[in-house]
Amino acid sequence: MTAAPQGEWHRPGPTAEQRRNDLWLGLGMTGLALVSLTLARSTGAFLLGPPPSGPEQLFWTVAVTVPLIWRRRWPAATLLVVAVMFIAAQARSAPETQFSPWALFCAIYTVGAWGQDRQLSRRLRVGVIATMFAWLGVYYAVMIDHIPADAFAGAVGPVPPVVAAMVTGVLLNVLVFGFAYFFGETAWVAARREHELRTQAEDLRRSQAEARERAVLGERVRIARELHDVVAHHVSVMGVQASACRRVFDRDPGKARTALSAIEQSARTAVDELRRMLGVLRTSAGTDAAPPTAGGLERIDELVERARAAGLTTTLGVYGDAVTLPASVSQAAYRVTQEAVTNTLKHAGANLLDVRVRYLARELEVDVTDDGRGGGRGDTVGLGLIGMRERVGAHDGDLEAGPRAGGGWRVRARFPLATPISPQPKPGDRQQAAAGAGPSA
Repeated sequence: MTAAPQGEWHRPGPTAEQRRNDLWLGLGMTGLALVSLTLARSTGAFLLGPPPSGPEQLFWTVAVTVPLIWRRRWPAATLLVVAVMFIAAQARSAPETQFSPWALFCAIYTVGAWGQDRQLSRRLRVGVIATMFAWLGVYYAVMIDHIPADAFAGAVGPVPPVVAAMVTGVLLNVLVFGFAYFFGETAWVAARREHELRTQAEDLRRSQAEARERAVLGERVRIARELHDVVAHHVSVMGVQASACRRVFDRDPGKARTALSAIEQSARTAVDELRRMLGVLRTSAGTDAAPPTAGGLERIDELVERARAAGLTTTLGVYGDAVTLPASVSQAAYRVTQEAVTNTLKHAGANLLDVRVRYLARELEVDVTDDGRGGGRGDTVGLGLIGMRERVGAHDGDLEAGPRAGGGWRVRARFPLATPISPQPKPGDRQQAAAGAGPSA
């Protein structure tokens, strides 16, 4: 995540608890300032000159400190009020000088830490600080003529006492106002970074939740694909065989018994594959478990045999030198072939089925064709074709599925192989034919 530019983030306003804390802070500061005023009046330490009347002293003391109650709710207004009251109190020689400067310090800090408009906050703080130093200069200019002659009778340093007193006051104010500005700016930056960390953490939690959802969705798709491959093929074969059994049951009991045996075998095979898959799903490894292995291209002859038993004239051709394939590629090729054979049984109304496996130099190709209806297959836009494309796409392969120009349907899938294979065809291509030759590719 990219952090938002500083000018684009606005700090949220104070919470109810923070406003309560400001209330107690303002009241506490006012109470301490009143105690300080009482002590100053009791000792007669009137540093700024003859003080005003008692009620006016109370007014200036409260006016400087009590606005802190609203410091985080309205920081800019609080600073302006405190600064004006502070200068006016000093101009009237209010004797409370201990806590009034700290009230000004707190107001400057708050504008830096909570001001929403950063440009206005900086200008306001710089303006108030500059005004304070201007007021300090005016104060020195006015008071220098009223310094008693014996005020620095004990001075022994090399610096003139009046200059030393002025420099001391300036340095003290530089430290106070500098720290107020610095700490306020630091607090605002810290709040912005905390907000960014919370946003990043929320984005991370959201992305993790999305990743979990994608994993669950992916697992559901995998289960649906496996169920479709396992169930659809065997049930389709069983349906075709049951239909054949029904038609010949009365006139040819022998063929009917053969069809029933094939149905029984297909049902057992489907149950076995379902049991293997469900066993994996029940393991403690969960989604990290490997998908159930139903075999690979080494079992492709069983597909052709089941199609033949269902009444199709089938051929199986294997071209090129067979090599050891990655298990995932072998199983994907097997599943694509199985789905193509299933679609032929369910939708094509075909008589001939031709399955070819080609081991090429840099890829494996499986090619399934039939002489059935070339269009209008329900599964061509359903889960079967989607599952085939997903399996082939997972291995960066290509899939072609559609009607042939001369009639019938073709499914051809190519799987790239990482290790190039040098094709060394034998003089005669190996072919396993059952009940006749298939159509030419």
